[in-house]
Order: sequence, then C-alpha cells, then structure tokens
Amino acid sequence: MIRRILVLATLLSLAALSPAGAQDDFETWKAGLRDDALAAGISAMTFDTAFDGVAPIPRIIELDRYQPERTKTFAEYRKGSVSDTRVARGRAMLAENRALLDEIGAQYGVQPRFIVALWGLETNYGANTGGFPVIAALATLAYDTRRPEFFRRELLLALQILQEGHIAPADMKGSWAGAMGQAQFMPSSFMRYAHDQDGDGHKDIWGTRADVFASAATYLSSVGWRDDLTWGREVRLPEGFDMALAAASPRGPFVKKLLSEWEALGVRRAEGGDLPDRDIEGAIVLPDGPGGEAYMVYANYHALLDWNRSLFFATSIGLLSDRIAAP
Repeated sequence: MIRRILVLATLLSLAALSPAGAQDDFETWKAGLRDDALAAGISAMTFDTAFDGVAPIPRIIELDRYQPERTKTFAEYRKGSVSDTRVARGRAMLAENRALLDEIGAQYGVQPRFIVALWGLETNYGANTGGFPVIAALATLAYDTRRPEFFRRELLLALQILQEGHIAPADMKGSWAGAMGQAQFMPSSFMRYAHDQDGDGHKDIWGTRADVFASAATYLSSVGWRDDLTWGREVRLPEGFDMALAAASPRGPFVKKLLSEWEALGVRRAEGGDLPDRDIEGAIVLPDGPGGEAYMVYANYHALLDWNRSLFFATSIGLLSDRIAAP
C-alpha cells in the first residue's frame, strides 16, 4: 500500500511537470525567478541565455523521490569505494600530478593523498562528473514542491557563477541534484570554496585540475583541516566496551577523549598494538553499528563529515587515502 501511494505521488509530480499539464505554470514561475535574479544583480542576458530551452526534467523528480534507503553494509560499500581498481588509479593520479599536488598541499595545509581520495570517490578522478545540465536540474528541483527554497537559492548562485564567467552555460554539467564538476560542489560550496589556482580568471572545477585540487583543499582547510594529523585508524574494542561511547551515526554523539584515556579503557589498534603516543583527542565511530568495525577518528574526520555527512563516505575517504599513499 505504501509503495502504491509513493508511486501515485511520483506520477502526480511528473504529470505536474509535463508540458501539457503545467507549462504555463512553469513559465509563470520562471518569470518570478527572473525578477528575483535581476534584483540580485544577474543580468537579463545571463538569465535568458541560461534558461534558453530549459524545461523541468521528469527524470530528476523520479530520482529525487526514489533515493533508496541504505541497504548496504559498510563492508559492502567499502568494497566498491575502496576497490583495488580505484586504489591503483589513485596511486597513478597521485604520481602523475605529484608536483602540483605537493604545491597545493603545502599552500593549503592538506596532504595530497586526501585531495586525491576525495577526487577519486566523488567522480572517479574526473571521469564521472554527471551529465545533467545544472541550470535545468536546479530549476526542476526549485520548481518542485519538496525542497523549493533550498534549490532556488542554489539556482540563483548557479546563475551568479555563469555571470562571473567561470563556465559557459552549455558546459555547466553536473549531477541530477546540481552538484558540479570534478569536485561535485553545489553552487553554494562553489561560491565559498572554489579557487582559481592557475590564475586564468576562471574557477574551473570542471576541467582544470589545478582548480579542482585547490578548491578541494580550500574547502578542507576552511573547515578545520590539520596537516599534522591523519584521519583515524581501525581499532579493536575490549569485551564489554560501553557502546554509548561510540558514534554509529554522523549526528554522533562523538565522545572525545585523549588517546591515553581510550587506551586505559582497553581500546587498541586493530592488530592489537598500543594507540599512538600523542596528546590528541579521538572519538570512536561504528559505521555498521555495534558489532561491526570500529575506528578511532581525529579532527580531520569531522572535516570530511562536513564535506559529506556520512560515516560510510568519511571512513572510505580515510581508508582510500591510506591505501593510495601506501608503498
């Protein structure tokens, strides 16, 4: 019954977006958006060029409605995200771009292996950046009724990016939800963190690796990244460990203790050795919940959660970066 209701709701949404059903409504909506855009400083030429031929895309509403619930375990997720193929490609990309990555890493205080790991997991090192036109995708979601305010803001920022000349409208491609380029930045992230590393006047996260790497590094450094720390490590919990001290959700709670305090509670490295002898705090996360693998994570892990609020994602980035850097 619930599934039938969801199917019906989606069909109604798709019908509402069809040219026969609501094209006039979309045109009215677009006219109101145009007024807002011009009031925000977007030129009429930028708006009209960007919206030339734009209409709602029913497939995007379908994807938005039918995002599957998490059914994979972390072990299953990690098998794909930290695959041998991705690791090998990451090592090759680290070597190929070593001089540039070292320069950017030193400038922003972010170790190159993490920049490469984010690049690899987000877009398979730039190979899978998404094929949806960003303006049309964001317009579809802003015109829809589920999260219109959020996507309207993102759409106006996307128009600002076009007005500033960072990318041509026809080349502004991304995911169905509007995440753009090799870094998969939403327009709001682009405006805060995108960087013109090569100095050509364009923040090109679509095709210029220097800009992609520097933008990722700018993001991390802006949310508290420390280049004197790694992300964390797998640990072994003692029998009878109080699971209330560990986080099984990206919402936490993240109980922070000095490594010496965790060691006093019986926490050890995965292979059984002592924890690092450093005066730093860590928290324990359980991506699969109690009974699954446990990880001691540091401040940089929380920066990764700022990028994508998922224990699966943040832990995979850490593990991928370790394997890419391994000899």
